[in-house]
Amino acid sequence: MKRIVVLTLLASLVLLAVLCGCTGNAPAAAPVTTAPPATASPTPELTPTPDPFPHALPLNTPVSFGSGKKTGELMVTGYKVRPSYGWVDPSWNSPREQLESSDPLDTQLGYNTKTPQDGNTFLFVYLTAASTGTEAAWAPSPAQIVVMSEGTTSSYTTLAGSQTVVDGELGSQYDFQIGVGGTGGYIQPGKSNTVKGFLIYEVPESFSPERTYVVANADAQTQGVWRLA
Repeated sequence: MKRIVVLTLLASLVLLAVLCGCTGNAPAAAPVTTAPPATASPTPELTPTPDPFPHALPLNTPVSFGSGKKTGELMVTGYKVRPSYGWVDPSWNSPREQLESSDPLDTQLGYNTKTPQDGNTFLFVYLTAASTGTEAAWAPSPAQIVVMSEGTTSSYTTLAGSQTVVDGELGSQYDFQIGVGGTGGYIQPGKSNTVKGFLIYEVPESFSPERTYVVANADAQTQGVWRLA
């Protein structure tokens, strides 16, 4: 009888231990959540700015203009970048001219210095114009020759007069070569009458020659476009 009581007591103790969690079994592991792999966002492709003049001519390529016996050729031959330039003019630097303008110039009979606005520089464009017909041709007006770069259009800056000399430049301003500043003029036939000159433009200092164009309306029907580089 005692044995039955003891066995019953032992069974009760085992059952109690199981119900109280004292059997030593480890608790169930918590589920591990796996994060999805990170996906790199594709880098957006930059759309290149379209070339406004995909068929622009290289330098030293002539463009024909005119008709009949009055024909000619216009050509851009080169360029130079100058942060400033000096100029002198026999009339402007005379005592009379200085007195009329206001106070005497500091440089008096020396060179005067021309500087651009902040962030700009000077672009000298060299060009030639020739008559290829048997009669005098109407030369393209410098007012119709502009520089275009990065969406900006620049017109030429004229010098003081036909006698103005720019330091370091052998030639003279193109429009004074053809006789009338700011407008067109006649070019006589013959190679010896070829006009050679320059035009000065004030452009952003950060301009790129590869994306800079000289655009000239040589006449009512002809437009020439040259890429600087």
